[in-house]
Amino acid sequence: MKSTFIKNAQLVNEGSIRTADVLIKDGRIAQIGQNLSAEADEIIDATGLYLLPGVIDDQVHFREPGLTQKATIETEARAAVAGGTTSFMEMPNTVPNAVTQELLEDKYKIAAESSLANYSFYMGATNDNLAEVLLTNPNTVCGIKIFMGSSTGNMLVDNAETLEQIFSKAKLPIAVHCEDEQTIRDNMAIYEEKYGDDIPIKCHPEIRSEVACFKSSFLAVKLAEKHNTRLHILHISTEEELKLFRNDIPLAQKRITAEVCVHHLWFDKEDYDKYGTLIKCNPAIKEHRHKEALLQGLLEDKLDVIATDHAPHTWDEKQHKYKKAPSGVPLVQHSLQMMLEFVKQGKLTLEKMVEKMSHAPAILFNVRGRGYIREGYWADLVLVDLNKPYTVTKENTYYKCNWSPLEGHTFGSSILYTFVSGHLAFANGVFDESEKGDRLLFDR
Repeated sequence: MKSTFIKNAQLVNEGSIRTADVLIKDGRIAQIGQNLSAEADEIIDATGLYLLPGVIDDQVHFREPGLTQKATIETEARAAVAGGTTSFMEMPNTVPNAVTQELLEDKYKIAAESSLANYSFYMGATNDNLAEVLLTNPNTVCGIKIFMGSSTGNMLVDNAETLEQIFSKAKLPIAVHCEDEQTIRDNMAIYEEKYGDDIPIKCHPEIRSEVACFKSSFLAVKLAEKHNTRLHILHISTEEELKLFRNDIPLAQKRITAEVCVHHLWFDKEDYDKYGTLIKCNPAIKEHRHKEALLQGLLEDKLDVIATDHAPHTWDEKQHKYKKAPSGVPLVQHSLQMMLEFVKQGKLTLEKMVEKMSHAPAILFNVRGRGYIREGYWADLVLVDLNKPYTVTKENTYYKCNWSPLEGHTFGSSILYTFVSGHLAFANGVFDESEKGDRLLFDR
């Protein structure tokens, strides 16, 4: 593997920003310092650029196997790398669902051959696969995923005894989608009575309501407290749920953690008028007060991680009316730029952004050797120009679905270089796919 010497970067890491040089050798960070003298195959003068640890996205849907008309691991991993995301953790609701050890390993085999980014895949829980779930290796798999809300196939876990068993016996983190199914069904019946099959998209956050979210999240927290489970609640979308989480202890000591997604920070209910079903997702994007509260919850460390829940669908699928249009938004390529926009607006510091997108996922999932810019760690790195505008177009959007709700938006920052395990996988709009990403490992 080529060695690389990055000179004069503004290094953002572990709560500080400083000018530094970084030497990359054999895939790892060999040396960090000022005014270093080093020989390397490639030298990058990063004067005026910011060097960040690669983003670790703990929640994506890359659709392979079985839904490859929407996306593949190869296409979405490329998009991730173009956006500065060097590692991802992917969800089990593919076809077939990843609910046996054999089916789970099938996904790892696909990624080993095709993923430009580092990868891990969640083991999926159902009402009847407890024995398989408990076979999951905590050192080689990121976590167990439970859908405590509507899902694809046989993945809704609503059996109380099954939940008790998983929460009491799991040896690795449990990540949950929390929306109360009965509340959603009851709300849907009300709106079907009122509108028939022509329900307005703006009703989505009323159908998948604050009550549905809080009721399910509350149940998950109570189960975790009862069994001392390592619980991670995904895509928190309401102000009310924030009261369930602590900020009075360090992240490494938390048994219950929470994630916020970029779209719940970026959009609110008023945006349905412009974007319609393009921003239909579960949990729903809700009223403005929730967006403001979520950002505050992030700043106060009640929310621990920023992720995407990247979930692509084809353009044609998204053109259907509300009831038929699938839920999910493609976001992994632009999540870092979205949060850099918050930095430029003064809503978030660079240090806090790096904490929530890189350090915190590494701590929360015990990721081995990644998430920081440290000597000896894998060189998962991103160089960004905070003063180079970037406009999202179809031509520079790399998702297989080839659309983004952000098309036409101009960001104030650009992703210039992305290193994955020391390999310069993306440089100034050009991919180098001669090396693939690595399987993530976990110190548990």
